Amino acid sequence: MSQPVVVVTGAARGIGLACVELFAERGHAVVAVDADGPALSVLDGREGVVTLAGDVSGEAANTAMVRLAVERFGRLDTVVLNAAIGGAPPVEAPGAIERFDQVLAVNVRGVALGVRAAAPAFRAAGGGSVVVTSSVSGLRGDPGVWAYNASKAAVINLVRAFALDYAVEHIRINAIAPGLVATPRTAGLRADPELAADVLSRVPMHRWGKPAEQAEAVWFLASPAASFITGTTLTVDGGLDANTGLLLPPPDRLG
Repeated sequence: MSQPVVVVTGAARGIGLACVELFAERGHAVVAVDADGPALSVLDGREGVVTLAGDVSGEAANTAMVRLAVERFGRLDTVVLNAAIGGAPPVEAPGAIERFDQVLAVNVRGVALGVRAAAPAFRAAGGGSVVVTSSVSGLRGDPGVWAYNASKAAVINLVRAFALDYAVEHIRINAIAPGLVATPRTAGLRADPELAADVLSRVPMHRWGKPAEQAEAVWFLASPAASFITGTTLTVDGGLDANTGLLLPPPDRLG
């Protein structure tokens, strides 16, 4: 059997970078895609990894990443649709709806385009697996991030719907829902000790998640160990979503 092949979007940092590193370490050839082309230089020289600069909200980048995988490595087994953006001003502020459109274009349209582009390659191979990065913010609301909340909730139901459509073709489609993870996106929050402590008090495990932990969850969902799992969203959040939010979890007794 030839070397398995994975495409990872949003691959230059955070969870995406951790996925690239893990899959490469475990013997996959990797196509690493990111809209920030220069940031992909972090992967220069890594064996078995090729990079592609592209915006997944457009069809061209999705078509190109699948073509690159098949032409360079001869097949496609897994696609990790991790690329996402956030940030939108209050809904009544100037430019809010324009930013909302951008968030949906990357976070939701990018998933639909990624599945659409990968499906023929999976079909030719007799099956495949898609893992999408959603968020606990897609399961519940958060103040001040309405656009991100909406996009990640849409992703969860899109995964369910696509899983139903493609199951008969042996194409599995699942998602992870990370909680608070130590990535560049959360750097500002982590830099404020008081705010960070307040946020972590809501996480039963009382710590930040690691990108590598999210990558392990992606690996599981993509692997044969999850061969009878499709249409699900796996929360990887230290217990955050288990709490109603009415009361804080017990304090960390181990320090």
